[in-house]
Parts: sequence; structure tokens; C-alpha cells
Amino acid sequence: MSHALLAALLVASSTATAQTPVPEGSPPAPAEAAPAESAPSSPAAPVESAPVPSLREAASRADLEALKEELREEIRAEAAKQSIGAADTWAEEFPEEKRKLEVFTLDGYFRVRPTLFYKFDLGKQPGRELFPRSPRSAQENTQSFATMRARLEPTFNISEQVALKMEVLGLDNFVMGAMPDTLLPGNTRNIFDIFSESQDPLADALQQSLKLRRAYGEVKTPVGILRFGRMGSQWGLGMLRNDGTCFDCDFGDTVDRIQFVTNPFEGWYVTPMVDFNSEGVIDNRGTVGEPVDLTQADDAHSWVIAIARRDTDQVIRSKLDNNQGVLQYGLHFTFRQQKWEYDRSTTNGPGTGFIPRDASLYVPDFWLKYEEKNWRLEFEVAAQLGRIGNRALDVGAINDPTLNQSLTVAQFGGVAQGELRLLNQKLSLNMELGFASGDKAPGFGNQPGRQGSGTNGQTVPGDFEGPQYNCGTGGCSDSAIRNFRFNRDYRIDLILWRELLVGVTDAIYVRPSAKYTITDGFDIYGRVIYSQAVYAESTPSYTSKALGVEVNVGADYKTEDGFIAGVAYGILFPMRGLQEFEVTNRADLDTPQTIRAWFGMQF
Repeated sequence: MSHALLAALLVASSTATAQTPVPEGSPPAPAEAAPAESAPSSPAAPVESAPVPSLREAASRADLEALKEELREEIRAEAAKQSIGAADTWAEEFPEEKRKLEVFTLDGYFRVRPTLFYKFDLGKQPGRELFPRSPRSAQENTQSFATMRARLEPTFNISEQVALKMEVLGLDNFVMGAMPDTLLPGNTRNIFDIFSESQDPLADALQQSLKLRRAYGEVKTPVGILRFGRMGSQWGLGMLRNDGTCFDCDFGDTVDRIQFVTNPFEGWYVTPMVDFNSEGVIDNRGTVGEPVDLTQADDAHSWVIAIARRDTDQVIRSKLDNNQGVLQYGLHFTFRQQKWEYDRSTTNGPGTGFIPRDASLYVPDFWLKYEEKNWRLEFEVAAQLGRIGNRALDVGAINDPTLNQSLTVAQFGGVAQGELRLLNQKLSLNMELGFASGDKAPGFGNQPGRQGSGTNGQTVPGDFEGPQYNCGTGGCSDSAIRNFRFNRDYRIDLILWRELLVGVTDAIYVRPSAKYTITDGFDIYGRVIYSQAVYAESTPSYTSKALGVEVNVGADYKTEDGFIAGVAYGILFPMRGLQEFEVTNRADLDTPQTIRAWFGMQF
């Protein structure tokens, strides 16, 4: 008998007792019986006290009390049995609600990007162009191709608290049609590309065909989250540290790291981290097994602390919907040090191929964001400060006074963004200002490993890339590296900084833009970017700071089931800063243009 049924019987028995009729002419029932339908007493007989009940009535009450006591005992026994989990019916009627653990989840995207470049050499003389021209003919102005990429993010949930997360890249930015089967070693079926019917990965391209880029463990503890392994690095707007996970990204910072995320107060996050930047000389020990880092003297490690005040996405949405402001901010600080650097160019044994680098680097990065329902302000400012004790590039130069000078690092950069949302948030007006400190050394410095045109590879006026210091016999005329470099995945345009100069550095730019949502998932946008160098000496002209004005327009489309498509057009109007140095009768630079399209799926 169920618990509910027993209780119902007990209630029914009590009601039956209360409603038991008293025989006509009998005295009233005692007060404890609480009669509902008692027979009327004689009006002449006042009720002062309950008379003694008859034997028949007493027997009836005794039977009812016995029945009620029996029911109570059964209820107590049933409740005791259920309290220790002995009743299967209880579990069936009230099943315990438990969230099932998803052992495997998968996120990522697949994309295809058709692209067209037109006159990206700006019409410059061979050898002076900023972008590689066609190797077939200098008169060929158009380059057209399409690339693809599959990015998979599998997660293996070992338990509710322990998980393994990875990132796998497949056909990473492979040019479509770049691997015809005619290139396979030993191919005898086709000797002309025109007959190729299949695309096959080459032996030397397998690493690019399938690449395990990241893998790290995540453990949730009562006091925080522990992560360890190879993972992406992201902070703030992504100006300096960008994990490259956006749909249009190509690079991404990947670090070997151990970190612990704590939440000491509501909305506050404190994250200490250790990064393994370089371990120097490694002995793979043949087939013995585990490789060994032979010395700690040449290691470069970073000690990082990030402190942030942030709200969850759900809290942000709730505040904005209720017309409340949302303030978030944080500091990411890195200290990096390296005493020695292994000279990988030498064939000497361990202990003889080391450069006394004596280098240290301090990197503060501050981020702030304030947002209300119809507007937003966001800032990120960072610096890289430090010293390189010996600039020698090989062991043979460590004692050469013309090659072993010390260098100073002093770089500053920042971004400010403002957004105004109008027309029920369908129209977004944006303004962005950016600054990256520069260096008077010729060239922008995005590729300091590139040799300049001067003696010993030093840059000279007119070079657009190369080292950002100038040292030689007699010392250094410029011993400081001052050009701050934005992350390459922080994109502000389609041509100048994205393709020609490969990243913002030594520059000031202004970028007004607008975006309009035609319908959910379908946006059109336009932007204008004015760019100039901090120092004219960094530009190819060596005399003018003005680099150019670029106009971009485009459209984005995204469905709820993950399909993504878009197209963008860009045109750059180059200015005097991109002209050649000391060239008489300079011709006007060509106007480069591009059309980019993309489509794929995100999951």
C-alpha cells in the first residue's frame, strides 16, 4: 500500500468517525468527537457536562481508534522503509534528475576563401616592391586564388571536473589546386599537370595537411581551474595577444603554459601563469625515449599574472537589457628572462655554442571596457620594456666589440574604440584610433630578420624592412628597438597593413566605420582607414609620413545553423610615404585593389 493511499485512508477514517450518527434520544457525543450531524437534544435539558456514553457507542469508538492506530503503524513502517531507499517504487515515481556527461564534444569551423589581388606591387621597380610579384612577368598585375582551412576543437570530458581539449588544423590555408597528383614522387600516370584529376597530399606537406596545434588539460578544483599544456593566448582586444580563433584569422599565439584561474571574489579573476618560451638545446637521444633539455642556462621562461574584473555573458546581457552599465578591466603583466641563447648555427658540442644573451623583458598590458545598451568604449594599452645584453647572432661574435653591443627595448602601443548603436541597434557607428610606437631606423621593423641594403645587412634610407637598430665599428648610433608591433591577427584593413606591411607597427591610424543590419544575420558595412608612420625615416620615401587612405566595403551573412558567407572589396590610395627614396621623376604609384570572399560553416 502506498504512502499516499494510507494517508488517505487515515483521513477518511477520521471523517467517518466525526460523521457517525448518534441514535435518536441518545445523549450527545463527547466534545473530542466533534460531531457534525448530531441529533438535537431535548430543549429542556441543559448541557452542562457530557453524560456517560452507552456501551454500544464506546465499543464503536474503540474499534475506530484501533483501526486508526493500525493505519498509523503501517504509515510509519512504510516511511521508514522509504527513508533507507528500500522501496523501488519510490525511485520510479520520483527519478533523480542528473545531467548526463557528454564524453566528447566538437567545435570549430571549415572555410573557403577566394581572393583576388590587383596591382599589389604598387607599380614599383623589381626588387623594390612591398608584395611579391608574379615570377613569370613583371607586367602581370592580377593574382587570384582560393584557400581552405578546417579547424577542429575536440573536447574529451573524462569527468565533470577533468577534460582534455585540443585544436587540430586540417589543410591549413592550403591553396586549392596546389597539390596535383602529378607532383607525387614516382608518379608515372601523368606527366603534364593538365591531365591531373586528383589532389593528393605531398610527403613534405603532411604536417600542413593535418596539424595538432594545441592540446591541454583542464581540471576544475574547489578553488579554481588548472590548465596545463599547449594552448592559445588571448587578452583584451587581441592587439598584442591573440589566439587566432576567429573565422578570418590566419595566425594565433600558441604557448606552452601552466596556469591556474582563481575567482577570489565575485567577478574578479586572478590567473598566475608560467610560459615555456624556449628551452634551447635539446638532446633527442635517438630512439632511447624521452628527449632531454640539457641545460637550464639557455631557457627563456615567462612569469605572468593576469588580474581582471569581468562579468559573465549572462550577467552582461541582463545588465544591458535593464539599461545598466557594464564596466570590465584588467592587467596582464609578463616578466621574461633569458641568460644564454644556444647558437643553433654552430656544429660545436653542448657548452661551446652559447651566446651570453643576458636579456629581460617586462610587458604590462592594460584593458578597459565600458558598455551600455546603445554605446561602448573600449581601450587597450601595452608596453614592452627591457634589455638585450649582447646582440651577437653567433658564438664567433660574442667578443667582437663591433657585434656584441647591448640593446634597449622601449615600445608602446594602444587602441581606443567607440561604438554608437542607433535605429533599434540596427545601425552601428564606430571610431577606432590606433598607435604603435616607431623607430627612426629605416624600415618598419615587422620583419627585423630581413637583411637591409647596407653594410652587414643594416638598413639604409629607402628600405622598408630590416633591423631597427644600427651598430657597427665604433659602437651604436641607434641601440634601441622602439617599434611596437600589433598582433598579425589584429586586422584593421584589407590591403596596407594586412598584406603589404603584414601588421601594424610604427604608425598612427584613424578608422571610422559603419555597419547596418538588414535582417538577422545579414550585415553590410563600410570603413575608411587613414594611416601614417610615426617617423618618416621608416617609410620607403624616408621623407614623408603619409602612407595612404584605404576604403573597404563588404557584407556578412550568417544563419542560425552555422553557415557563414561574405564578400569584401578594398582599394588603397597610396600617398607619398610609399614612394621611392631619391628617385627623380617619380611616377605615380598604382592603386591596388582586392576582392575577398569567404564561405563555410561554424559549429
